[in-house]
Amino acid sequence: MAAEAATWFRVLTAILVACAVLTKVECRIRNYKFNVVMKNTTRLCKSKPIVTVNGRFPGPTIVAREDDTVTVKVVNHVKYNVSIHWHGVRQLRTGWADGPAYITQCPIQPGGTYVYKFTLTGQRGTLWWHAHVLWLRSTVHGAIVILPKLGVPYPFPKPSKEVVVVLGEWWKSDTEAVINQAQKLGRAPNVSDAHTINGNPGPTTNCLANGGFKVPVDEGKTYMLRIVNAALNEELFFRIANHKLTVVEVDAVYVKPFSTDTILIAPGQTTNVIVSTTQKAGRYLVAVSPFMDAPIAVDNFTATAFLRYSNLISTSKSATKLVAPPPQNSTSVADTFINSLKSLNSATYPAKVPLTIDHSLFFTIGLGINPCKTCVNGSRVVADINNVTFVMPTTALLQAHYFNISGVFTDDFPSKPLMPYNYTGAQPTNFATNTGTKLYRLPYNSTVQLVLQDTGMIAPESHPIHLHGFNFFVVGRGVGNFNPNKDPKNFNLVDPVERNTVGVPAGGWSAIRFRADNPGVWFMHCHLEIHTTWGLKMAFVVDNGIGPNESVIPPPSDLPKC
Repeated sequence: MAAEAATWFRVLTAILVACAVLTKVECRIRNYKFNVVMKNTTRLCKSKPIVTVNGRFPGPTIVAREDDTVTVKVVNHVKYNVSIHWHGVRQLRTGWADGPAYITQCPIQPGGTYVYKFTLTGQRGTLWWHAHVLWLRSTVHGAIVILPKLGVPYPFPKPSKEVVVVLGEWWKSDTEAVINQAQKLGRAPNVSDAHTINGNPGPTTNCLANGGFKVPVDEGKTYMLRIVNAALNEELFFRIANHKLTVVEVDAVYVKPFSTDTILIAPGQTTNVIVSTTQKAGRYLVAVSPFMDAPIAVDNFTATAFLRYSNLISTSKSATKLVAPPPQNSTSVADTFINSLKSLNSATYPAKVPLTIDHSLFFTIGLGINPCKTCVNGSRVVADINNVTFVMPTTALLQAHYFNISGVFTDDFPSKPLMPYNYTGAQPTNFATNTGTKLYRLPYNSTVQLVLQDTGMIAPESHPIHLHGFNFFVVGRGVGNFNPNKDPKNFNLVDPVERNTVGVPAGGWSAIRFRADNPGVWFMHCHLEIHTTWGLKMAFVVDNGIGPNESVIPPPSDLPKC
């Protein structure tokens, strides 16, 4: 233990020295404390106890600067196991702080404490944090605001003010009861009862007391909205009445600015937009609604908030400018937004797209049905990648990898489907999947091209896929089956958008590229929580490179035990 503590001290000292040398400004360690506690909360005119951080929903915003070190002491005061994931943080060599339960750590047990320590290396923008065990992230989540280094401007005019906007979902029932009941039946859970904007659904005909989140603005100013989709299971449209949105960043990476009246944001994604307040005095409706272009049930409730000009005299209904959400199945609106996203690719912020590929992978994603003796109907809906439904281990995968513990996982995850078929056409009659804790092994610094192909198994559906530990470039997307002979010719290898979570279109595919320059074990999964629960997940194990700077650091002494 003493040796491990000494190692951590040397690592933190090196971080501070390097930061001071590189930036010639004050290098900070930002310290936070998260008390995970129950809080009785009322929404939709009904109260229930929810799991929160520091009694807040959404939880507190972490604010730091690029290259700062962050420590968060998490104390678990609830009856559930808890772990926190810092979504989108690269966690270079610090996989012990990544947070997914049983992947990089055992969860923090009731009464337990764990201190997460990581550095925001080369990142600036909006990310977020959330629970990464059970369905606790429905209420255990919050934003991460990473400011540029002192003296470094935004690559766009500085806004007058910045506002964090966290989108979510709300169930009247306890979410753990919702998913437990669904698992018992072997079927999909009930959809949420409302969407929320900063924890509030806005007024409804059945509950005017909901109120709604309000953004006070002054005429003639610019405001940056840092938007996070913390919803469990739904992609969302975002609109503001009579106002254009200029998109400047997604997933903490600057993009070429473009103007739109609608953004699409999938669970796990973040988007920064600039709003210019050029309208007349009034209240302007903010509308958040679901996007679903497949025959899948969603919560069709539109959450509302208000942009309110400070020179507004009357707050009567006549002063409110309304906006209609896009139709739920507006694929064209979604595609227009997604296709507009391009990396800034400037001298200061280049797009370093891998041009040569060491590992070319093809992963199909979809649903299946497996036997289930404990389920009411004798079967259970599952999800899979390359027909493998992931089985969660009881020992954290990173520990098994670091300490060479055998029997926890195998590194034989298939690089392509074992039985190819027409993925978006006629489906096999056998819906069964294979099961296992299989990982795909990558040498340090190798380059990867991964094509993610949706399938029509049971139903085609859009899947937001999140990769821990890395950013990646979305070099292509399309409908139907990926054609390896034709489609790569149309890849964007110049300024593709860089993300940590990509939407795979329903009945289509997305292609990403990244460099495996971060040793450790890194989770990849669908950010629709129900699909993760059903097994649409896998992990990459990235071997150490040469020397300590290319190797996983030793685990901290307070790492939770299973």
